[in-house]
Amino acid sequence: MKHHLTAPPRQTVAYTACFPGHNSALQNSGAMTMVYSNMTTENYSDYYNIISDEIQICRHDSIRSFSQVFLPTLYSIVFIVGFIGNGLVLCVLVKYHKSSNVTDVCLFNLALSDLLFLISLPFWAHYAAINKWTFGNFMCHAVTALYILGFYGSIFFIILMTVHRYIITAQIHTSLFSRHQPIRGSIVLILFMWALSLGASLPTVIFSQIKNESNGWRCRVEYPEGTGWRSFSYIEMNILGLIIPLSVMVFCYSRIVPILTAMKSKKKHKAVRLVFVLVIVFFLFWTPYNIVIFLRFLHHLGYMNTCQWEQDLNMAMQWVETIAFSHCCLNPIIYAFVGQKFRNLVLKILKEWFPLCFGCCTQTVSDFSGRRSMSVASCSPEVSSTKFV
Repeated sequence: MKHHLTAPPRQTVAYTACFPGHNSALQNSGAMTMVYSNMTTENYSDYYNIISDEIQICRHDSIRSFSQVFLPTLYSIVFIVGFIGNGLVLCVLVKYHKSSNVTDVCLFNLALSDLLFLISLPFWAHYAAINKWTFGNFMCHAVTALYILGFYGSIFFIILMTVHRYIITAQIHTSLFSRHQPIRGSIVLILFMWALSLGASLPTVIFSQIKNESNGWRCRVEYPEGTGWRSFSYIEMNILGLIIPLSVMVFCYSRIVPILTAMKSKKKHKAVRLVFVLVIVFFLFWTPYNIVIFLRFLHHLGYMNTCQWEQDLNMAMQWVETIAFSHCCLNPIIYAFVGQKFRNLVLKILKEWFPLCFGCCTQTVSDFSGRRSMSVASCSPEVSSTKFV
């Protein structure tokens, strides 16, 4: 299973006609039409010889067989681990929050974005396993929307968290990112980020559709012929998915690091480390995917337009796509290892739900809560504004 750009994962067709050269498809089509018009019923073999010489048939049977086993297995694992982890994040943030701030709201919406993304995976796993779409046209649009909206939501909320941490660390006080920011302002900011995510997702959602082919129904993105939508979707994915977030990270952290190295206290360093690790993990897992997307863009323009390149790109997409998807289940693990208070609050919830399994953690949580309450009282406003760190 593979997908182009911002399109959701889709099945690989068994045979694809690959025309060498830039516009050879049109050229060959015209040539064959002229030859065909001059042929009689006695020399059809010449026509098929032309077909054989001019068109390379790229077989993708091995890739399809690989994806039918590999993708459902990996998608299922990512879904289970990610759903449990991000669900715990939401439970901790909802149950133990006392006052809203930008960091906590961003963490909540980041976990929510990951959950939206994860909900789409069982559908793609089923799609890959049976090699056909069985959920209808409405679900094709809906699952595609969950997939792409969750992806862009994660990007934009990580960017927002990065900018917020830079402003707090650099002690730039604004009404938008203040510790005492009104809840109404936070809601407006979050709604704006979701609106951006929706706007970036709309072309993919609108052009997704089901198509009845010889071996079953397909759910895929079909851009109008003769338009630049497909090229736009490749460029959009690379810019919004990698270039802009990377530029924001380089700008913000190049100014945060000197401030941290000049400080004796490690409080702010721990607060920034959470966001920093989140972004590093995100780029490690999504950069290979964006590289393959860029190669697909070149392939779409006519470069590297051979059957071998197409097969290599299809196989590469299977791997980098799965690596990218697995970032959804890493965020909760990062919270557990980076944020001591967050880890203990997770254990506290698990102890309430499963007392027999996590009862031994009660004393640890109790001792930590006492120490933490004393240390928080002496923290500066900038540090204490970042909760669960």
